[in-house]
Amino acid sequence: MPHGKATYRAIGIDFGTTNSVVARADGKREADLVSFAAPGGPARVFRSALCFWQDEEMRGGLAHEAGPWAIAEFLEFPQGSRFLQSFKSVAANPAFEHASLFEKRLRFEKLGQIFLHHLLAHAGDALADLPECIVVGRPVRYVGARPDPALARVRYDAMFEALGRPVHYVYEPLGAAYSFASRLSQPATLLVADFGGGTSDFSIVRVEAPGAARRCVPLGSAGIGIAGDRFDYRIMDHLVLPLLGKGGSYRSFDKVLEIPAGYFADFGDWSRLALMRNRRTLEELARLQRAAIDPAAIGRMIAAVKHELGHGLYEAVGRLKRALSTEEHGMFHFESPDLTITAEVTRTDFERWIAPDLARIAETVEGALAIAGIAPIDIDHVFLTGGSSLIPAVRRLFAERFGESRLAGGEELISIAHGLALIGQAPDIADWIAPEETRS
Repeated sequence: MPHGKATYRAIGIDFGTTNSVVARADGKREADLVSFAAPGGPARVFRSALCFWQDEEMRGGLAHEAGPWAIAEFLEFPQGSRFLQSFKSVAANPAFEHASLFEKRLRFEKLGQIFLHHLLAHAGDALADLPECIVVGRPVRYVGARPDPALARVRYDAMFEALGRPVHYVYEPLGAAYSFASRLSQPATLLVADFGGGTSDFSIVRVEAPGAARRCVPLGSAGIGIAGDRFDYRIMDHLVLPLLGKGGSYRSFDKVLEIPAGYFADFGDWSRLALMRNRRTLEELARLQRAAIDPAAIGRMIAAVKHELGHGLYEAVGRLKRALSTEEHGMFHFESPDLTITAEVTRTDFERWIAPDLARIAETVEGALAIAGIAPIDIDHVFLTGGSSLIPAVRRLFAERFGESRLAGGEELISIAHGLALIGQAPDIADWIAPEETRS
């Protein structure tokens, strides 16, 4: 990793499940976002993804890329690659020991170090010299049924050790809170709701007037492993998979049986579909198609697997979700030479699909209020950040609890990194560092 004289006093790294963002603070209470020269043009958001492939000319025989470059490599040669997205989600999972990549076995921390190497490289001169203060965001609650935050801390330490600088960990919504506080000119009590790809986190902060010895005081935090990725899968599960045969039946001798759900398990992650494209699986699907009551549906699933259409299907899911954030109706449209799916979806449909998730999110918000000892009436501002904060049903949840006039948004994907960088140059940085254990 690069070393040398740093131009900036601190950097903030929002290492996200879906996307990562880096901001730099100049010591004058200002921060700017690092831009990456991505294949599609300059971008301030770096996809949290890795792609590996065999290359005898590389050390260890394994080449790799990260961010949008990883996606491009995988789409060009999926059968010869191994693609990892959302790998942050296994940080607190004791069952995860390593990823098997051809002949190599890489632990989480090694994956993270490779990711950081490419992130810094693609930032170019913007991150050529790292400052002494690095602030990294972490979830209030990690993804998983029984996440181990102590294990995640050990893995994060090993991952970020590659930067060669001490690292401070701060709850991600507190970073967004600090960013939002820079806009305020009056004292206020602030609730930040941060909707990432893997987790939804909530923090309550008391903001004092500008010039106060301690501008921001954290009061309480809570989080849950439900966020944008879950909402995407709800669309896939309720809309797309039934068109590919899920919920259908097949004949077995003189019985009619439901098609096992296991056939569709890998559709939860588009990159796993490439692993289904093997002779054994395709032959099994062909037998299922011959026995299916609706063989055309299984034919569509075979096309999705055989022609590696998972990425395109999830891109269509994302377009639909964004459309339903602004319109009452949206069209799911996916078209390729091998498969075409078109369906109209109402916002009401989508909200019904995610209703159980919203209920659990609402419970978690109540938990954050209880931890802080704050009543809803005491909240002056609710700052909604993260991509899923744009979903009307998500916004309505907070409007009904706190009032529409208190809601604020903006900079949904970059506010956390911006605030983390500002915290890095604050005199009270120790007050913002996350504890070893997570309260939920």
